[in-house]
Amino acid sequence: MERRFDIITDTGSDLPESYYEQHAIDCVPLGFTMDGVTYGGDDGEQLPVKEFYARLRAGAMPKTFQITPDQALKHIRPHAARGRDVLVISFSSGLSGTYESYLNAARMTEEEFPDRRVLVVDSLCASLGQGLFVDYIVKKADGGASLEETRDYAEELKPHICHYFTVDNLYHLKRGGRVSGATAFVGTLLQIKPVLNVDGEGHLIPVAKAMGRKKSISQLVEKMQELNTLTQDDPVFISHGDCMQDVEYLIKLLKERFGEREIFVNEIGSVIGSHSGAGTVALFFRGIKR
Repeated sequence: MERRFDIITDTGSDLPESYYEQHAIDCVPLGFTMDGVTYGGDDGEQLPVKEFYARLRAGAMPKTFQITPDQALKHIRPHAARGRDVLVISFSSGLSGTYESYLNAARMTEEEFPDRRVLVVDSLCASLGQGLFVDYIVKKADGGASLEETRDYAEELKPHICHYFTVDNLYHLKRGGRVSGATAFVGTLLQIKPVLNVDGEGHLIPVAKAMGRKKSISQLVEKMQELNTLTQDDPVFISHGDCMQDVEYLIKLLKERFGEREIFVNEIGSVIGSHSGAGTVALFFRGIKR
C-alpha cells in the first residue's frame, strides 16, 4: 500500500543509512564540532563512527549543535513543493532545541504552501529509542494510516518507548551536567556503573547504580522484565558506544530470559555519543511506561 504522506526524522535516531533509504525516510543530519572541525549537518565533513570513538577515548572533546529553522526548512519544503504532506519525528525536546526548529520550519512551509500539512511529533526519545519509535510509525504509515491517524498513534505510543542504558565511564555524563564531579570521581574509583533512562519529558534520569559492568547490564534486562508489554512481533533495539562485546553479553541475557526474538543492533552515532561517551550500552523496548 502506498504511503499517504512523507516522513522526516533526524540522525538523533541512530538508525543506519540503509534503513532510511529502504523506508524512504528523509533524514536530517545533526552535527558536532571536534578539534576545530565541523562534522555532520548538511555541509560538514564526515567522520566514521569508529574513528569518532577512537578520538573520544584519546581525549577529544566534541560539542554538538542543534539544527536551525532554516536548516529544517531545507528538508521540509521540497516535500511540500512536490505536493506531499509531511510528518516530522524529532529528537527529544528534553535534550535539544531541534524540535522548536522543526516547528518553525513547519509553520513557514504551511504559510508558503497552504494546501499542505506539516505535523511535527516530539519523540521525547533518543538514539535507537527514537529509532524504535520511527520503526513503529513507519509500519503504521505503510499500513495505510492517514497523516493525522499516524500522528495520533505516535502521540499515544511515545510514553511506552522505554530507554534504559548504562555507561562505562561517568566522565561525559559529568561534562554534560548529568552527574556531579564528586560522584563521577568516586564512581570511577569504585567501579560504580549508573543505570539511566529517558523519562516522560525526554530527559536523562539516573535510576540505579550497580557495582561493575556485568551487573549494570543485567539491570537493563531486569528493567525490561519489569516493564515490557512485548508480543512476539515487537522488536527490541540495542545501541552501543563501540563496545560490541558488552552487547553480545546483553543479547545472551535477553535470550535466556525472553527466548528468541527480533533484536536490532546499531552503534550510537557521534552526536549522541558526544554526550554518552564510549562504552555506553542502551536497551529499548515497548513497555507499560517509561
